[in-house]
Amino acid sequence: METKGRLSRISGPVVVARGLENAKLYDVVRVGEEKLVGEIIKIVGDNCIVQVYEDTAGLKPGEPVISTAEPLSVELGPGILRSFYDGIQRPLQKIEEKAGVFITRGIDVAPIDHKKEWEFTATLKKGGNVEIGDILGEVQETEIIMHKIMATVAGKLTELKSGKYTLDDQIGTIESRGKKIPVYLYHRWVVRKPRPCKEKFPPIVPLSTGMRIVDTFAPIAKGGTACIPGPFGSGKTVTQQSLAKWSDAEIVVYVGCGERGNEMTEVLNEFPKLVDPKSGKPLMERTVLIANTSNMPVAAREASIYTGITLAEYYRDMGYGVSLMADSTSRWAEALREISGRLEEMPGEEGYPAYLARKLAEFYERAGRVKTLGSPEREGSVTVIGAVSPPGGDISEPVSQNTLRVTKVFLALDASLAHRRHFPALHWLRSYSLYTQTLDPWYEENVSPEWPTLRNNAMALLQKEAELQEIVQLVGPDALPEKEQAILQVAKMLREDYLQQSAYHEIDAYASMKKQYLMLRNIMRFHERAIGALDLGVQLKSVVGVKVKDRIGRMKEIPEDKHKDLEAIYKEIDAEFDTLGKE
Repeated sequence: METKGRLSRISGPVVVARGLENAKLYDVVRVGEEKLVGEIIKIVGDNCIVQVYEDTAGLKPGEPVISTAEPLSVELGPGILRSFYDGIQRPLQKIEEKAGVFITRGIDVAPIDHKKEWEFTATLKKGGNVEIGDILGEVQETEIIMHKIMATVAGKLTELKSGKYTLDDQIGTIESRGKKIPVYLYHRWVVRKPRPCKEKFPPIVPLSTGMRIVDTFAPIAKGGTACIPGPFGSGKTVTQQSLAKWSDAEIVVYVGCGERGNEMTEVLNEFPKLVDPKSGKPLMERTVLIANTSNMPVAAREASIYTGITLAEYYRDMGYGVSLMADSTSRWAEALREISGRLEEMPGEEGYPAYLARKLAEFYERAGRVKTLGSPEREGSVTVIGAVSPPGGDISEPVSQNTLRVTKVFLALDASLAHRRHFPALHWLRSYSLYTQTLDPWYEENVSPEWPTLRNNAMALLQKEAELQEIVQLVGPDALPEKEQAILQVAKMLREDYLQQSAYHEIDAYASMKKQYLMLRNIMRFHERAIGALDLGVQLKSVVGVKVKDRIGRMKEIPEDKHKDLEAIYKEIDAEFDTLGKE
């Protein structure tokens, strides 16, 4: 039921409307003669305070405000994948076709194409009872993703037919509480309301990312949460793109929230060109991009995070593993700060609203590996990886600290590593994961029983190296005992031959868990035999000069189908050190 009011006050993206009868919090309204999209965020008496998702320049008091009496929602149905959306699910490609390269204010374009016909195959027969979440049928959305059409109400399925349909065509009917409810290929969902599930599982399955430093020292669980804080130029965006391309999630939702325009353009241009390593098809076949650049209105930036997580939950409910990349939540928090300032709320730390921690927690808590509603029984997950851009790289500021409080994995980007051309520029001693112990049983069963011990020993070596570096800076490496010089050599091998990884190298960009295990085992075996040789009286020069050391340095270039070559290096290490011992 639409109701009409009038504008009485305008303050940037925040406007005040009077006379909106029966207005509810978070209702979507159309503001002014151009019908700009807005949302009621506060009601004081007869005044409704509205945040407008578009530029408010030129608005004047007295213009009409129309309430739609519905909260901000997204359309969920086939056609979401391969799309570029703005923060409130407006399709940027369709807007460009209709209005040119600049988004016209007040433009109204359907988020998914209502004219396109989809081939629907029913998987349930009419006459039976259905529950919410039951899969009614399937649509081949892209070449590699099968879209499941789910029941949105419980009742008796009185009609359901296979065939070619547009989104507005009725595909069936469900009788619920004496009413006949039509079934379509799509439905709407309120973005601020999490989609329900039957059960949340503990984080005991890792998200395989193919990045050695992440999988080894800071593993992310499927359905887990991770944050990547880092200064400008340290590689946040490339790290997220690498995670999007190589992680074993089936669907990728990338939210560019308040990023620089040229950086977002690069993402929009690069993603369609990326080839999905699993299928050989373009990565866009299983990706949806939400672009909200820093010069777009701040209110839409605040909504973009919720739009992204709702789309991710929708695919999770179909039984897919989804990874959501939010780049960056700092810009989202800045939007909250600006809106809060215009609402004249009491500021918290550094001017951010007092409810910043709650908002961040609400967002990250929507991640998880779950048993979905409905039948057949299926499992889906949403893994949230959020980038944080603290001013000056100082992670003691409120957004970073509140994010660290709710996320379980901290991937610490270090500008000094980036300057030394060590990529990914994640610092192995400052990064951590709180999932490590719960994931260890999976690694022991699926990778190797030795994995946790190997990883712990490697980390101990890197920590020992950090201690020794302080002494080296004072007296030089030659003053150290030979065993400690050997530790420095092995730690260097760990850093350069294992942790350093090129995102642009055709083989090195991705390392399977099996390959990571074999590589780490070789380096740790080298360390074990080197210390043993020194105990026998072999000179350090001879230990460091072994030929197999060069083979270890080139392990990362060995293809995935040649694991036997990595096993051969292990035997070479033993053979060469046996010869040294005899000599």
